[in-house]
Amino acid sequence: VQLVESGGGSVQPGGSLRLSCAASGYTSSMGWFRQAPGKEREGVAGISGDGNIRYGDSVKGRFTVSKDNAKSNLYLTMNSLKPEDTGMYYCAAGAFASAAWIFSPWRYDYWGQGTQVTVSS
Repeated sequence: VQLVESGGGSVQPGGSLRLSCAASGYTSSMGWFRQAPGKEREGVAGISGDGNIRYGDSVKGRFTVSKDNAKSNLYLTMNSLKPEDTGMYYCAAGAFASAAWIFSPWRYDYWGQGTQVTVSS
């Protein structure tokens, strides 16, 4: 399975972006992770194979994750963006189904190349 992210860019604080992840094949669980320079990779949001949705604490109420099951595409709508949201955003897909593993990067089998999000005035 290949994953291709798109939709990143530069935006001012308070702005919005929508990231897309196109998968070339069937996937069970899918998630978004991000990594800022000098920081560890962080789980942002994900949808498990059993249909549960999880958000990282820092994005709750601002980000919305959704999935087009027919196309195995994953989306991340980001509103009220803050400078601390800046980083490389990665899409990931895995065969697991449990929501307990959504923010466990080692459970994912496939990763995209990433798309850069920069929030700055």
